[in-house]
Amino acid sequence: MASHDAWALVCRLFSGGTPLSHSTLSPSEIAASNTLGKAVKPAVLNQTHTLCPYCQLHRCQIWGDGKGGRTCHCPECGQVSVQADDLAALELDQEWFRAKLRLAMDINSRDGIIDLGADVWHLGDARSAPVVLARSLMKIWREPTILDRVRVKDGNIRVIAPRHREARGEPLGHGVEWLSLEERFAFYGSGITYTPVAETAGMSVVADPTTPVFGPFSADFRWVTLDSWSDGAIHCTPGQAAVFKALWEFKGEWRRGEQVMLRAKLNSTKPSDVFKAARYEGPRHAYQTLVDTQEREGLYAMPCAAKR
Repeated sequence: MASHDAWALVCRLFSGGTPLSHSTLSPSEIAASNTLGKAVKPAVLNQTHTLCPYCQLHRCQIWGDGKGGRTCHCPECGQVSVQADDLAALELDQEWFRAKLRLAMDINSRDGIIDLGADVWHLGDARSAPVVLARSLMKIWREPTILDRVRVKDGNIRVIAPRHREARGEPLGHGVEWLSLEERFAFYGSGITYTPVAETAGMSVVADPTTPVFGPFSADFRWVTLDSWSDGAIHCTPGQAAVFKALWEFKGEWRRGEQVMLRAKLNSTKPSDVFKAARYEGPRHAYQTLVDTQEREGLYAMPCAAKR
């Protein structure tokens, strides 16, 4: 529930596009904000007007009280003292948000983010399909030609945008897939994860991307579930997933490192190279748990793949 509340707060901050006063946050949102880390940062609200700190119903002008403090005059509550905390706020780190969405969608890091205007951004291309982020679907409904700037021949466009009460099915028309920010993405660890839609019996259902399909691995090998890892499913980079997939396809048989990396389409001779960085503690644990090595001979195998 904590991660759900955290993601709901991220979506609220992104949709609004402006800082939220601490006084307007619910107790669950305040608790959630403490788990978001770099996703949010402190902000200061307008110093000339504020919601009445007492009733939170009327917007009042701020005045000095002649004693170094500040007050506002509320039509309901009268003169109310304004403290520094009453002007404190929280805002979403937009650069963090867009960068993590790019990672979730496996967008090539060489593709830069392009500001298309009107709170719409081209995040890059995922498997040759342009990915667009919009603060609201209304932005694109009002100016549909904005998508022409990223459209590719015979290719679909994916638009990430918050829920809209009037949106159903394909609200942006044929060839444009809408990815609901609240339903298709989630806050996971220190990043964002994307949940694709699987077709089952002619109906679209949201699939859990972490569900083990190949032994301990998810369908795309990006997630590993191990009893020996207590922090939930382990999230892997595309390169790490490619190594695991290659080893799995060798069905537990010993293979030279060069063969594994050639199958994974990576420029290295040792599978362990993509797990070395300190930030890859979880994937490295999975590699050390699941992969057997004969270092002198340069051989690698995944025993659990032989039991499939």
